[in-house]
Amino acid sequence: MKPKGTYKTDDELVLALKAKDRNAFGYLYDHYCKALFGVIDRIVQSEEIANDVLQESFVKIWKNIDSYSNEKGSIYTWMLNVCRNMAIDAIRSKNYKNESQNQSIDDYVNTINKTEQVQTKVDHIGLKEVIAKLKPEYKVLIDKIYFEGYTHEETSEELNIPLGTVKTRIRAAIKQLREIV
Repeated sequence: MKPKGTYKTDDELVLALKAKDRNAFGYLYDHYCKALFGVIDRIVQSEEIANDVLQESFVKIWKNIDSYSNEKGSIYTWMLNVCRNMAIDAIRSKNYKNESQNQSIDDYVNTINKTEQVQTKVDHIGLKEVIAKLKPEYKVLIDKIYFEGYTHEETSEELNIPLGTVKTRIRAAIKQLREIV
């Protein structure tokens, strides 16, 4: 087992994770939890729920690391998708809907302030700069799907473009992001 912080490449880290190395998992959590929390929080708009979703997401990542393949993208992209999907599941749950109906006006004021904080977190890791390099038609889709929690279908309806076009542009955007990074 390597001491925490000595993983030079993502492939090396993934191998250690697949071997169920707890130090590798600690390293993964330490290096990615803030960025992933920011994405989750932006979707669920509740710090308490975002913390729960983050914890559940990392448990899922730990249990399902064997399903990760670097041919489909980076470990961060895979984790981002796990977290995003878990956050969407959380806001679609009955408990979330009941809680959001019972929020006071003070909670909504805090939600507005929190949105600015999350934006700062995303900016801090440089993600906003990378996404800003995308074509405008790709950028809007990445924002809607990955940061606002829209599904492909919802994005299609919101932007009034065909579902197939949304999916094609997302694939092209991810390809362009890989070239940028």
